[in-house]
Amino acid sequence: MLSLKSIGASGVLFLLWLWLFQTTEASVHDYNGEKFVSKGNAFVVHGGSEGIYSSVPNLTESPSYSSNTDSFIRFEKIVFRRPKELSNFSSDPIHAIVFEVDDRELIGGSAYGGQRAICCTADLAKLGVCTQGQIIHRPSASNPGWPKVFSASFSTDEVDVALQSRSIPITKTGMYNVYFIHCEPNLKEITVEGKTIWKNPTGYLPGRMAPLMNFYGYMSLAFVLLGIFWFSQYAKFWREVIPLQNCITLVITLGMLEMAFWYFDYAEFNETGVRPTGTTVWAVTFGTVKRTVARLVILIVSMGYGVVRPTLGGLTSKVLLLGGTFFLASEVLELVENVGAVSDFSGKARLFFVLPVAFLDAFFILWIFTSLSATVNKLQARRLLAKLDIYRKFTNALAVTVIVSVGWTCYELYFKSTDVYNERWRNAWIIPAFWQVLSFSLLCIICVLWAPSQNSMRYAYSDDGEEFDKDPTLTLIKPSPLLPKDVRSQPEVRPTLGNSELSNGDDVEDKTE
Repeated sequence: MLSLKSIGASGVLFLLWLWLFQTTEASVHDYNGEKFVSKGNAFVVHGGSEGIYSSVPNLTESPSYSSNTDSFIRFEKIVFRRPKELSNFSSDPIHAIVFEVDDRELIGGSAYGGQRAICCTADLAKLGVCTQGQIIHRPSASNPGWPKVFSASFSTDEVDVALQSRSIPITKTGMYNVYFIHCEPNLKEITVEGKTIWKNPTGYLPGRMAPLMNFYGYMSLAFVLLGIFWFSQYAKFWREVIPLQNCITLVITLGMLEMAFWYFDYAEFNETGVRPTGTTVWAVTFGTVKRTVARLVILIVSMGYGVVRPTLGGLTSKVLLLGGTFFLASEVLELVENVGAVSDFSGKARLFFVLPVAFLDAFFILWIFTSLSATVNKLQARRLLAKLDIYRKFTNALAVTVIVSVGWTCYELYFKSTDVYNERWRNAWIIPAFWQVLSFSLLCIICVLWAPSQNSMRYAYSDDGEEFDKDPTLTLIKPSPLLPKDVRSQPEVRPTLGNSELSNGDDVEDKTE
């Protein structure tokens, strides 16, 4: 019977899905009554930030992104609207400004080295460098004609005003930003509606996402090859399959589905400019289920389930609770990060979702290695050499994976902390891609160690003492009840003799040391 907690968690997850379905935005950025927010002495709405490759072929750029296909940012049906009660005056201009991140210092200024302002102040106006009430911007020396600034103003009794639709061609590769800005305090209640369309030479995918489409295509192929190897072994030795190998089969299948859905998600996004919410949700869910199952499989293997113990006993409920909690936390994080998202998520909000997943991952690692140590010690005590050998290799693979993961996490923190303005956006796709490659590599190692074979059953738990797995040079002779107790307890070493030594029919005496 479901508990109230599980029903509540499911309800929260369902509501989050509904919210994400309703708030999807993509390379087509929609503005549905967005309100201006006070920033310094200006009022601002962030219209979007994306990496865009230039339309003009450039020998210094990657060939896969240099083509004659147009790259542009298009403004469509942008309307500024104010309340009727605040329409009894004409206003200063409301600006739409487009600039490349390298030109960010050309926006705003300060008088006599004071606080930087976006809107022209009285002191700056006295210096003759700008007009009071207008935004401060200077032309770029390296990119003529930029930043791009367009304006619209309210007339008296006018409730809404439209910004002329236009398309801005992109002739220089860079991280571009769109902001709507005004300097009129009396217009703080106005909103913006409409949309902007951003396009790269290869399609509508943002520049930092574009390489991921090909990456997931290659990962899909890699999972297919791994699946061919695994399923062929599975079909050939299906009579010898143990429960652990069934779990590995499930992880491979989930991995295939995850990679396929991610590829189709990016492919449709690239084609239409609107991210397919349903496909993204399926990709996220399959990925979360795969990661959860993979962690649980590694944990129960580390505990020796099916190898040195037939069941988990009282630990079953604790393992399932940890797995369920990890799935819920990871699913929420992935939905927030991926469904309908283009720009980076807010730092504080993202940290709120990342911390529970990081804590649960650390708990998994601690429990896995603690259990592995106990299982290896048990195998050594029982002299189960074949199982001990495979567990040592498994431990080494896990240790290397954890060390590499910690190192990559440190690099990821360094990368993001030193790239405040997303200037290294062309390399940002490597961060998520590396985690996929690392987990796939560990899965390949596990598949090699536990591949179905005619000897698979020797790694399974057995009630008969598993003598076949011990050191073959020692044979315990069942003692006769007529022998003294101290003699019966001693093992007898029986040397292995070749056929030539027995061919002459001579008697061979047993020698007990």
